[in-house]
Amino acid sequence: MSLAIALDGPAGAGKSTIARRAAKELNFIYVDTGALYRAIGLAASRSDIEPAESEDVSSLLANITVELKFNDKGEQIVLLNGEDVSGLIRTPEASMMASKISAVPSVREFLLDLQRDIAYKNNVIMDGRDIGTVVLPGADVKIFLTASPDARASRRYKELCDKGMDVKYEDILNDVITRDYNDSHRDVSPLKPAEGCITVDTTELDFEQSVNKIISVIKERI
Repeated sequence: MSLAIALDGPAGAGKSTIARRAAKELNFIYVDTGALYRAIGLAASRSDIEPAESEDVSSLLANITVELKFNDKGEQIVLLNGEDVSGLIRTPEASMMASKISAVPSVREFLLDLQRDIAYKNNVIMDGRDIGTVVLPGADVKIFLTASPDARASRRYKELCDKGMDVKYEDILNDVITRDYNDSHRDVSPLKPAEGCITVDTTELDFEQSVNKIISVIKERI
């Protein structure tokens, strides 16, 4: 029987990097569900579709395919209509578009079965905003990973600067605060801790400490 770890939390909490490392240590598959929403957001942007226009979004979904593949190292590759868009969906603009597109009910329904099917067939650490509350409510372990807005913005700013991107800290912080509000106030599957989850705050933890904490929580419960 497969094991499912649900890892939820706000934007910039380090879910992706921490979950990816923890999954490698535990020999699980890491599933970044946010990448799926980013891919659909990219498709909407390319078609000049605004997320508020739900009918247009529904029409878009009928004409696209979004897939997750895993290479020999267990690394996730995101395919949009067969195109590897893994690198194209990691910009601040893609992040904000993902936040908007994820509030559209038809998008969440579109991706729900895909996410559950992956978890059914594999031992996974799956991260997102509603994994423990909606996607995998019966997950073996539920974790809510968080950190202060300032800490999350600082980490994101450094990450983007290290990639050579010209960004401003104030813009990143505003994006974090705006996305927190949007994610927690949307009508469909709002961001919130799942019932029975363990909250892990990494504001004062570095990366290695955060990974060790997550692994410790998982091992204690499986």
